[in-house]
Amino acid sequence: MGPAELVQAITVARAYFLAGQSKVDIAAELGISRYKVARILDACLAEGIVRIEISAPDTVNPELSQQLQKRFALKHALVVSSTHTDTPTLRRAVGSAAAALLSEIVSEEDVLGVAWGRTLDAMAAALTTLARCPIVQMTGATGAVNANSINLMRRLAEVSGSAVFPIYAPLLVSDEVTVEALHRQPGIVAATSRFGQITKAAVAVGSWDFEGSQLYSAMAKEDLARLRGVPVAAEVCSILLDEAGTPVDTEINRRTIAVRAETLRRIPEVIAVAGGESKAGAILAVLRGGLATSLVTDEAAAGRLLASVDD
Repeated sequence: MGPAELVQAITVARAYFLAGQSKVDIAAELGISRYKVARILDACLAEGIVRIEISAPDTVNPELSQQLQKRFALKHALVVSSTHTDTPTLRRAVGSAAAALLSEIVSEEDVLGVAWGRTLDAMAAALTTLARCPIVQMTGATGAVNANSINLMRRLAEVSGSAVFPIYAPLLVSDEVTVEALHRQPGIVAATSRFGQITKAAVAVGSWDFEGSQLYSAMAKEDLARLRGVPVAAEVCSILLDEAGTPVDTEINRRTIAVRAETLRRIPEVIAVAGGESKAGAILAVLRGGLATSLVTDEAAAGRLLASVDD
């Protein structure tokens, strides 16, 4: 470019890229055609006068997120960039990413379903905005005194100002007769009758061990003994799954107060929220079983998931 062309090119580039003017407005202002403005902008990029840099936030790995979304045909995939190896920090990082996703995609027309898990508890703590829509608890109460499913629902109600439908009953009860009796209670019916109306849901994924599953840790020793030898690879909303993602039919299933697998599969968008390399196998089972359509996880779990599919 000659000096006059250079001055004109810089003027056009500044007006378009910095000031946000349209090509039509720039053309009218400089007395040239819109097509010439387009050619000047192309030349600015080709000759290095303008350099475009795409900078992703450090909190999310866009490449792994895109690979997961494509490989598993997910609606949304967020992979948290986290070098933290301690579990509480990892839960907070994954929970914060899930909170941001909920704030972005949940609208007032939705009915939001929420299960419970420690990462979902971190998600609720990180939420600052949430659309005003009905919120339904999908599993019976579980968790510690200061971090449990009831407190999670209370936090969601505070942030959104929405009507919430909690389940004031244990996740796991002693027998099927008790389950049937509880299912007739008006407060519980208010939640369970809305399972079929849920349009978006956030669920935790449990690996089948004491640290990785709230259901496992809530079970008595004799219950665990009955499941010895049963090929459980994952747990989601108290639904036990084998490695292929097929629900495992056990007597325990009939003693839980929670959404069932067939209902969970019919929800248009289910966001699985789980991180850590040890959760990769469980996440894979949930995805194989069609029990989640979106995923929020971390780099370690995402790497294992992609490697498992490649293998």
